[in-house]
Amino acid sequence: MDLTGLDIIDAHIHQWDPHATPREFSTLAKLMRYIPLPVDIAAKLAPRRDRQFVGDPTAYLNPYLPANYRSDLGATPVSSIVHVEVEWDGAKADETRWVASLPFGVDTPVLAAIVGSADPAAADFGAVLDAHQSASPQFRGIRTMVAHHPDPDIKSFAAHDGALTAPAFLTGFGRLAERGLSFEAWVYSGQLPEVTALAERYPEVPIVLDHLGTPAGIFGQDTGRTAAQRRGLFERWCDDLTDLAAQPNVVAKVSGLMMPVLGHPVPRRGTTTPVSTLVDRVGPLLGHALAVFGADRLIWGSNFPIDKPITTLSGAAETVATGLTDAGAGPEDLRKVFGGNAVRVYRID
Repeated sequence: MDLTGLDIIDAHIHQWDPHATPREFSTLAKLMRYIPLPVDIAAKLAPRRDRQFVGDPTAYLNPYLPANYRSDLGATPVSSIVHVEVEWDGAKADETRWVASLPFGVDTPVLAAIVGSADPAAADFGAVLDAHQSASPQFRGIRTMVAHHPDPDIKSFAAHDGALTAPAFLTGFGRLAERGLSFEAWVYSGQLPEVTALAERYPEVPIVLDHLGTPAGIFGQDTGRTAAQRRGLFERWCDDLTDLAAQPNVVAKVSGLMMPVLGHPVPRRGTTTPVSTLVDRVGPLLGHALAVFGADRLIWGSNFPIDKPITTLSGAAETVATGLTDAGAGPEDLRKVFGGNAVRVYRID
């Protein structure tokens, strides 16, 4: 599909330098600089759940900065980007300050908005939000790492589920409304009812569902080993997404659909999955998302470099555009999904 007629906002990318900034994967990245061990051999020493989540660890072991994004972008007509927090291991506002200092807008797309990290359950949550806002005028909201999966073979980013409905979390969450900030919800699909409950409790807070709720294993592996398991996972995801879409303060990102944790086979490094194959896989997810959220409440993001082991950046965009078109989206719908809705949700000038 030709994307040249679209003015695209990539509403979900990550920037990092594990060698020079504090990331949860910085220790491993620094170690690999000095140990003369091939990356594929070193990866075998990591837990299986980590290997399956990343697919190819190369991106995590090296900086991913504006020049890297520009290289991955190729001819895809992206005019601006939204950075979303990623495992910063230090004062959370420092990541916002660091991202704002990167050379976006020189020979790269413009940095339009920043989603930082903060935990509403923390006693200093309000102060952390104020620090983010002081760090950059592009700060628009937060993401809290609450993704948890009951299967120990699937990587979790929280110690347990229920974080979104815990009393301390709910008490602090109101501070987002006080400041006119949004909340980015990245969860596994089994946690979608928690997002629905949160949206019901705080209808005044814009909530962005990342990656359509990440139904891990839906294309195979672990929770999706059999056809019956995959069908059951899809049916529950459909029901829970429908319930969530009934909350008018929620929008959903058609992003992260090429994450290895969904069960995509990882192609050999240097190759990529054909777009037609990806459309066949993710098409039913895109069709249901379009049906329940409508084109006015879907936002595209590449999720690069997380999705890079499976596809190219242009391939990620083309897959979503084709899948939505096959599901009935027209040119005006695509303009909303690939840019217009992000302008509204992230209050982009």
